[in-house]
Amino acid sequence: MTTLQAYALRTEYRENPLGIDISAPRLSWRLKSTVSGAAAAAYRVDVSSEGSADQSAIGSAAWSTGWVDAGTAVGVTYDGPLNSRTRYTWSLTLRDTDQTVIEAGTAWFETGLLERDDFAGGWVAADTTYDIPEREFDPPVDDDIPTSMRHVPPAAYLRRAFTARGPIASARLYATAHGIYTAHLNGDRLGSAELAPGWTDYTERLQYQTYDVTDQVKEGENAIGIVLADGWWAGYVGFDARRQGNHYGVTSEAWAQLEITYADGSTDRIVTDDSWQTANGRIFYTDLLMGEYVDARRDLGAWNTPEYDASGWAPVATRTDDFSTFLAQVDAPIEVIDELPAISVVIDAHGRALYDFGQNLVGRVRVDFGPLAADRSIILKHGEVLENDELYTANLRTAQQRDVYVSAGADSNVFEPTFTLHGFRYLEIEGLDEPVPLERVTAVVLSSATPPAGTITTSSADVNQLISNIAWGQRGNFVGLPTDCPQRDERLGWMADAQVFLPTAALNADVASFFTRWLADVRGAQTAEGSFPDVAPVVSQFFADGAPAWADAGVIIPWHLYRVYGDLRLLETSYESMTRWVDFIEKHNPNLIWTRRVGNHYGDWLQIDALTPRPLMATAYFAHSAELVAKSAEALGKTADAAHYGELAARIKQAFVDTFTGQDGRLEGDTQTDYLLALAFDLVSGEHRENAAKHLAEAIDAHDGLLTTGFVGVSLLCPVLSEIGRDDLAFALLETDRYPSWLYSVRQGATTIWERWDGWTEHAGFQAVEMNSFNHYSLGSVGEWLYRYVAGIEQAATSVAYERLHIAPRVGGSLTSAAASYESVRGLIRSAWSLEGDAFTLDVEVPPGVTATVVVPGGDTVEVGSGQHHFTSTLALAHA
Repeated sequence: MTTLQAYALRTEYRENPLGIDISAPRLSWRLKSTVSGAAAAAYRVDVSSEGSADQSAIGSAAWSTGWVDAGTAVGVTYDGPLNSRTRYTWSLTLRDTDQTVIEAGTAWFETGLLERDDFAGGWVAADTTYDIPEREFDPPVDDDIPTSMRHVPPAAYLRRAFTARGPIASARLYATAHGIYTAHLNGDRLGSAELAPGWTDYTERLQYQTYDVTDQVKEGENAIGIVLADGWWAGYVGFDARRQGNHYGVTSEAWAQLEITYADGSTDRIVTDDSWQTANGRIFYTDLLMGEYVDARRDLGAWNTPEYDASGWAPVATRTDDFSTFLAQVDAPIEVIDELPAISVVIDAHGRALYDFGQNLVGRVRVDFGPLAADRSIILKHGEVLENDELYTANLRTAQQRDVYVSAGADSNVFEPTFTLHGFRYLEIEGLDEPVPLERVTAVVLSSATPPAGTITTSSADVNQLISNIAWGQRGNFVGLPTDCPQRDERLGWMADAQVFLPTAALNADVASFFTRWLADVRGAQTAEGSFPDVAPVVSQFFADGAPAWADAGVIIPWHLYRVYGDLRLLETSYESMTRWVDFIEKHNPNLIWTRRVGNHYGDWLQIDALTPRPLMATAYFAHSAELVAKSAEALGKTADAAHYGELAARIKQAFVDTFTGQDGRLEGDTQTDYLLALAFDLVSGEHRENAAKHLAEAIDAHDGLLTTGFVGVSLLCPVLSEIGRDDLAFALLETDRYPSWLYSVRQGATTIWERWDGWTEHAGFQAVEMNSFNHYSLGSVGEWLYRYVAGIEQAATSVAYERLHIAPRVGGSLTSAAASYESVRGLIRSAWSLEGDAFTLDVEVPPGVTATVVVPGGDTVEVGSGQHHFTSTLALAHA
């Protein structure tokens, strides 16, 4: 009897996605077994379409692969017909190496609106010109509304009543916004998505969401509603003082299309048009960066129910559209992923209650104030750290993270904003006579719902805290797109931050669909000349050329995703943009030393006590991008391109050596990052490589055994040291808590990764308020080394999608154990080691169909197949 099992059946990396419009969706699965050597010999995928979207029974056959040799496959691309609004069920059948047939499971996906003719209606918005003859305007007076929020509009409440004329078989709502929205039907808020539809370059792509509302639509009278806010569309974004808002438009607007299928087979369609009405409600103003003002005195009551009297509501403003930018949501939505209770409260010197959640996080708060007098105004401020036992907000720059709640005098007053996002650990509440009890103050954590993939733990409490800080930084900055920081007036998709952290991110979580969607904005932001920007989506001052290491993300990220997930489409889709980028650099730098068209050349951003020459760093990345394009061309079968870009990479490497290497073998600048780039990107070989390795160690010794690397060098530091046989230095850098180091911030109480090594120091206090985030993931890129080298979970150099593993854990420093697991596209990989005295043990788990080379410290190198394996050896180490 076989024990081979399939699990995690996915369509486009998502479990049973509702509403997709990809023409050839990818179907994938993972395998597990308790039997050593288990593998799938063949697979068959059968797809059936169903007559209506809500039916669960398998209907007519749509497509089948037939029996296919499993080989190294991790999935298959659907190549059958697709119709709009149709649910497709697919079944996976396996045959193991003993020819046993296994019914491995079923999953489904449902198409959205595939043709432009499927879309109807238009945009609706609050009509700011309605009843304008009766409007009055008085001179401004001082009040509690900040100047920056004085012209921010209230959230628009939109509704329409309709009649369902019979029993309901199925119903779907398709909706989106220029702005952010929540959808409502018969008193219920729909779905779990927050801040939908997220941030894309709205001029080119606008994601719509699909909701199954079969259970919400009732025969007879119904009411559909939308609450609409500015979000990224018109709200504050970035830090350009001359252009902080209205990047895409001035007024937010919504689109919705409700499709009802009745039991008799007939259909109705309710769309956004001039039959909708609008009113202002309890959300007096709201902005992602600034905060939300909720006035309970303006509450509209049960406004989203059919019984509600909307006779006093105004007509909406309408606008037609060709829907050419619409596409179904690609990745998992932003959701509430956790809730944390306040753990302590103190009253500061000004009488304000200061709550601590014990964790720097991203989201909002929910506070149950209990009974309040009418007109009581309460101010809530959010911050990451304290200064002199008071909330520190100087580093927010112009972002306020300030919410306001005004009571209507009711016995129940529960405040939770809807359309704002804060980065904070501490909450300050002003305006109450007594603090709210801890159990009624909750932090609501928001993040893109990327499925967890990896876990890692060690024998060191400090290192485990660092691992936690890395994970929380990822959660907080993966909200719709990979941002640099979640608290100040920035929150942009910085490209270098994303590319240096991606290897760590992809081990922590399944980020395939998350980055697939974001890469569309990266490609869309590329200029006609071929230059990528520094940020994506691109806004205001970032329309210029991107900088080295920043713009190179347009090449580095697609290649890394391909290696992790084995999806050639990621390369196919990005390949042209990748070649255009390398061609752009070569065109403007024919001598192959990249000094022209470097944009805002940031260098090794935030390096400490070092200055890596910018031309050296740029040229290193030029060579690296050229080499990755060559590898991508080879993977895609573009032989001529592979040869061309491979030869170009070789010439750039030679130019690098000729230009930046001195007679003593030292690189110009003689910095740690110099040598890290040369070694990591294989820019040097032979004697030059030996010299680079020696000088790297010397550069660390010259700084008292401490790092000097910034954003660019830090991700390479420990992996390169391990590769050149200096695990001792890598572990020493990991475990030191002297400044600057990873554990220095841990010693200062950090619960996320700081933007800068010197965000706060004992000798200087806070760094410059102009740039000092306490939640930035870039310096947390050391997480990759912890997984790949300390725990030993690594794929072989030529492997794709973990087809072949190279498990070689490194033991060093004071660590006596490390354990990691990773849900690869093929199945679970696990490596756990411990050291007691000289006795070393290693436990390894390899998924079915995968082989691994296991290098046992102090023992043998062993080739193993799938299954669980146990190894022992004698290992004598001098521990720190």
